[in-house]
Amino acid sequence: MGKENKNNGLKRRDFLQGGAVLTASALLSPFGGYTVFGAPNPTLAESVVPSVTLNNGLAMPMLGFGTSGLNGPTATRCVAEAISVGNRLIDTATIYGNEEAVGAGIKKSGIDRKELFITSKLWASDMGYESTKKAFQTSLDKLDVANLDLYLIHRPRGDVKGSWKAMEELYKAGKIKAIGLSNFLEDHLVDLLAYAKVKPTVNQIETHVFFQQYKAQKVLKQHDVQMEAWSPFARGRNNIFTNATVATIGATYNKSNAQVCLRWLYQRGIVAIPRSSQKAHMIENLDIFDFELNASDMQAIATLDLNTTQFPEWG
Repeated sequence: MGKENKNNGLKRRDFLQGGAVLTASALLSPFGGYTVFGAPNPTLAESVVPSVTLNNGLAMPMLGFGTSGLNGPTATRCVAEAISVGNRLIDTATIYGNEEAVGAGIKKSGIDRKELFITSKLWASDMGYESTKKAFQTSLDKLDVANLDLYLIHRPRGDVKGSWKAMEELYKAGKIKAIGLSNFLEDHLVDLLAYAKVKPTVNQIETHVFFQQYKAQKVLKQHDVQMEAWSPFARGRNNIFTNATVATIGATYNKSNAQVCLRWLYQRGIVAIPRSSQKAHMIENLDIFDFELNASDMQAIATLDLNTTQFPEWG
């Protein structure tokens, strides 16, 4: 998020050192409660990000940190900083090529592993029963962890059935706490549910103010699958950080465009994983639990929906 924001000239709010988000989230949570992911290391900010309970009973933070596009020492620094300011959900993937760096950042943070919710994803070239088990172990080794909280099929390509069977076995063996999907359309989901012995817990899909995915959310709710948004800022496209509609709403609450976008997702019950390489922005992204968008705000944001992907090159 950082570079796009600087190019757009957006002025971020100043935040107090330490970065703990306000406990008002308890009052504003649409889920009737939240889990506080603790900070045993006194140098780490407490996290009061609300959690949602997945269909297998696992608590998942509603807001976390994405790592796509972050590599090497930058990824290590960013992950450690993201954890230090209160993030507990860390999202990576085989195709990002940064699992080792993400693992190093987790170690650098000094936080107890049990306080984190770590997600990785199976890439298309590793689809199939045996390949999936091998790829999963490779991810564990690179991240230097004993298990994952969530493992997703990154794209509905190749031998999905074989991969899902392998993931079900890894789940039942306790190597993964939850298994799920990414970029699955309704027909892909229905096909998988026809043979799945373990229901997917999550579908991570492109969702932001320019592609609002209300139909997809309705389908996922019908199947009790949690929706998660990748690229919640559309990677800065369409001048999202200076969009006048969003800025007008933000001015009412003294919030930035980024904060309004994240609050909008939160109020819809959608998990979000924004990425930033700047610590100040990481802190800002977590500071969304002390205000609430009203019906008029939500209606205004609805007018921004272009109802199509903003990343056609990824099709």
